[in-house]
Amino acid sequence: MAQDDRNLVDVLKGELKFLKEGGYRRASGSSWRPQFVFEDSPSCLNQNLSTDRRPCLECVLMQLVPEDRREEQAPCRHIRLSESGETLDSLYRTATREDIEAIVGKWLMAKIQELEQQPVEKSRLSKTPATKSGERHI
Repeated sequence: MAQDDRNLVDVLKGELKFLKEGGYRRASGSSWRPQFVFEDSPSCLNQNLSTDRRPCLECVLMQLVPEDRREEQAPCRHIRLSESGETLDSLYRTATREDIEAIVGKWLMAKIQELEQQPVEKSRLSKTPATKSGERHI
């Protein structure tokens, strides 16, 4: 099985740009239904594919999907977007399009910031010299 070699932060930044530019409000070939976040954007491995579809398990976004939801038909709908447990799956049933876009936009900005800070924090800690007693100088 081929894995998605895209960078997660780059995919999330592309998603945020697509969202901010109104990508989900533009008509597409399937204008008879609302556009789905992640599934109907450049983030999706299968965007605009009707044949030769790749399994969602190959997608870089799968690392954000809870393990118990990875076998769902649309696993990206189960990414946790808030501390209260909101997901796209729950929002599609309870929120307006505007609310969904606002929640997803806020989550994307926070997740991008979190992911961008992780390597900096790890590398900073690993470069901090240890004292004789094993404590680190900060």
